[in-house]
Amino acid sequence: MSPDDKGREAPMRSVHIPTDGISLTGDLGIPAEAAGVVLFAHGSGSSRHSPRNRFVARTIQASGTATLLFDLLSPAEEREDAIDGHLRFNIGLLARRLVHAARWISEQSETRHMGMGCFGASTGGAAALVAAAEMGSLVQAVVSRGGRPDLAGDALPRVDSPTLLVVGELDRHVLQLNRDAYAQLLCQKQLVLVPGATHLFDEPGALEKVASLATEWFKRHLRAS
Repeated sequence: MSPDDKGREAPMRSVHIPTDGISLTGDLGIPAEAAGVVLFAHGSGSSRHSPRNRFVARTIQASGTATLLFDLLSPAEEREDAIDGHLRFNIGLLARRLVHAARWISEQSETRHMGMGCFGASTGGAAALVAAAEMGSLVQAVVSRGGRPDLAGDALPRVDSPTLLVVGELDRHVLQLNRDAYAQLLCQKQLVLVPGATHLFDEPGALEKVASLATEWFKRHLRAS
């Protein structure tokens, strides 16, 4: 299956998440009898429409877990960021938005009983880890795809959530950054290299491998309350 295939996607509905005096748009998909929900934090310069994240989300949904893909920046902020890129690397801001989305999910009647996980790509990986460090037991698992966990800084030793770092074998610079961050994580953790893959996992079968690893990790760790 390619990132553009439809797959077994659960019905998606548009939601609006209040944060910092604005409203962020998201797409929430809840399969029948879902026991967990995964929040997606996209990478720099991307959005909830990221074809790679949506591919992973469809695979996770097919396993019976809900997903929320949402924009970390408002349309006005995205236009501002397009000029100089200063917001996409503001990990504190991105993590705060993710925290607000997680708290919103935990208050909704249809999702508040679900175990919660975070999936981050690129700079979204750092945001997911910082958010997990802040929210503690509310986040039951974290997965980072080609992420920049190094940008989580001193939050790394405070992460208690089981964390999976997935990196392309040929993405050598990011791989070293992940190895350095991995050494600082004190939680249950795993670092997995996808053979022959580069940063965007464009190689045949690479993104499927990421999706499979993430799905297995979340199914193992997410538990309904």
